[in-house]
Amino acid sequence: MSRTLLEMKNITKLFPGVRALDDVNIEVQEGEVHAIVGENGAGKSTLMNVLSGVYPYGTYEGTIAYDGEECRFSRIRDSEKRGIVIIHQELALVPYLTIGENIFLGNEQLKGPLVDWDATFHKANELLQKVGLHENSRSLIKDISVGKQQLVEIAKALGKDVRLLILDEPTASLNDVDSRKLLDLLLLLKKEAGITSIIISHKLEEITYVADRITILRDGSTIETLDKLTDDISEPRIVRGMVGREMVDRFPKRTVSIGQECFSVTDWTVRHPVYLERLVVKNASFNVKQGEIVGFAGLMGAGRSELAKSIFGRAYGHYLSGSIIKDGEELSLPSIRQAIENGIAYITEDRKGEGLILSESITENITLSKMSKVTNGIFVDKDLERHSAIEYRDKLRIKTPSVAQKVGNLSGGNQQKVLVSKWMFTDPDVLFLDEPTRGIDVGAKYEIYTIMNNLAAAGKAIVMISSDLQEVLGMCDRIYVMYEGRIIGELPREEASQEIIMSLILLASKGA
Repeated sequence: MSRTLLEMKNITKLFPGVRALDDVNIEVQEGEVHAIVGENGAGKSTLMNVLSGVYPYGTYEGTIAYDGEECRFSRIRDSEKRGIVIIHQELALVPYLTIGENIFLGNEQLKGPLVDWDATFHKANELLQKVGLHENSRSLIKDISVGKQQLVEIAKALGKDVRLLILDEPTASLNDVDSRKLLDLLLLLKKEAGITSIIISHKLEEITYVADRITILRDGSTIETLDKLTDDISEPRIVRGMVGREMVDRFPKRTVSIGQECFSVTDWTVRHPVYLERLVVKNASFNVKQGEIVGFAGLMGAGRSELAKSIFGRAYGHYLSGSIIKDGEELSLPSIRQAIENGIAYITEDRKGEGLILSESITENITLSKMSKVTNGIFVDKDLERHSAIEYRDKLRIKTPSVAQKVGNLSGGNQQKVLVSKWMFTDPDVLFLDEPTRGIDVGAKYEIYTIMNNLAAAGKAIVMISSDLQEVLGMCDRIYVMYEGRIIGELPREEASQEIIMSLILLASKGA
């Protein structure tokens, strides 16, 4: 019979104006993978922050029993001493330190009183191999993608004496192939090392694949716990528990009405921002029509984000060559401001580092991208600014008591909705969405898909970058496939499938 490793009883956590957790109960068995699911704002991350000591004892009500003893953690270091390691949804790495330094930060490999750098980088490389990240541990964090940074966080956790590993949206920025590798790693750690894992994810296909039991939260309360061996844990069943209703379709139906070509990029080539001899985008050419949703698929590191960011005011890398044509006219977009003024918007995959100002309000974040819409002469019309923010809060169902709330106090999914609102506010003609549903629950995803469809119906051109192949196939009219900075294929919706996309990538990897 399984032994209980963790029991959280009657956990209640209050924030100003919000009851984030309301008498939550959860029990985790030793050696299992336990999933926690729920809509954005359901309290999943808050519960794990209580467990790990981010919210210290005394700031919440209820009890935590771990390994048979009551725990009263005052900080993260206290929980780590007991073998509880949490990997947060928002990454906590130091960009100007190396991968190896980040992995062992606070857990230094010493030789006497000094850091043993040979041992540090050697052990870091071993951990990187375990998580499937083929990078040199001496590389700087700032020079690798967000998806790779997530794998560094996991390697960092494995470098500690972990018994209970908590992963908050660990695959949010990974493609299907890399996500499956990570999930298989959790199963391997469970089988060979007896490590217990708690995983929070909005990717329900991953939950049904990896989890032994699933606890569902809704509006800060425990709804139920499902057991893989005895209960129905199909995606429709989990969704019903999360949202309290049936959801028949994952993607909203759309009447496609595609117009003339309105945006094209030809022979676009960009150098790496640091390693100038390395091309991150190589002679890429694509186009988008009015009312069309075009998708970009590819493995992590394929160059999709680099392509989009370099087009958007040359926000990434060193431009080498290529042209942009919008509505029949060639554009020069050497700055982000000029990109916005020419009706182009880019929603970044990195909401914390590049997309939002977490210390400012929802209102200020949404209107910041185009202040001319809320100014009266040289002054900001505060009423207009607030009403604009309220409109987007209601449209995207951002869970908050007030648009004056600081964005940093919102859940990750609600932060993502603010980011989408920010760029919707600019009224773009061409909208690049880079992982737009990262960290967002199924209900909120549907709402964003609906907004995308409405924009397309209004004649806007949409470019969607996503690591979720089902999402690309479900939403896009045409799909470009990238590999190592090159566009290696273009598929119409009716001819595209996961198998065909992956076969194109496989052929490209073999040099065919």
